[in-house]
Amino acid sequence: MIAIDGPAGAGKSTIASRIARKLGYVNIESGAMYRALALKAIESDVGFEDEARLVELAEKSHIDLEPTIDGNRVLLDAQNVSGRIRERDVTEAASKVSVHPKVREWMVARQREMGTRGGIVMEGRDIGTKVFPNADVKIFLDADPSVRGDRRFRQQGNDGDPKKAEALVEELRERDHRDRTRATSPLVAAQDAIVIDSTKLSIDDVLERVEAAVAAASGRA
Repeated sequence: MIAIDGPAGAGKSTIASRIARKLGYVNIESGAMYRALALKAIESDVGFEDEARLVELAEKSHIDLEPTIDGNRVLLDAQNVSGRIRERDVTEAASKVSVHPKVREWMVARQREMGTRGGIVMEGRDIGTKVFPNADVKIFLDADPSVRGDRRFRQQGNDGDPKKAEALVEELRERDHRDRTRATSPLVAAQDAIVIDSTKLSIDDVLERVEAAVAAASGRA
């Protein structure tokens, strides 16, 4: 079991998918599950502050992750929503939906079910601290907000407008604040996690460090 945590734009999804492919593991993207629920809340006109209705909505939802060579295919009630959940409105909604303790309890239970057989790379914000505190390898990826914002900006294929880039960085800062200060499972590195600051590192550099951690944990270092 490999747990990869960190804030938005730190490179968790990229690293998790690559290390999973290399090891032949299943990559469980917990953030995609929250995004799927947020999308259903949008479509069902359920308020992001209404914890009770969000939990009710979650219990009636079927969220599945199907690994592919290009990453997870996300199914919400058998519908492919892989692209839709990456759009800006869903991203913002997911951050608000995820602060509710009972929503997180429901998600953690589902994620633990998915990871019971091992051979899993799971990434999110509380995997090493809450979902799988006994994970064999715990990684906490971080980077300067401006760098994370630039990565997300380029990832979204924006037109280079500096104002849009600045707005995205500010959104990340606000999301960081929500994630780090929420009462339930705040974003924080597990005490035994390997912290990697990717501000000045390439994807290959980060991947090399994660692979070294996995090799050490499995006695192959």
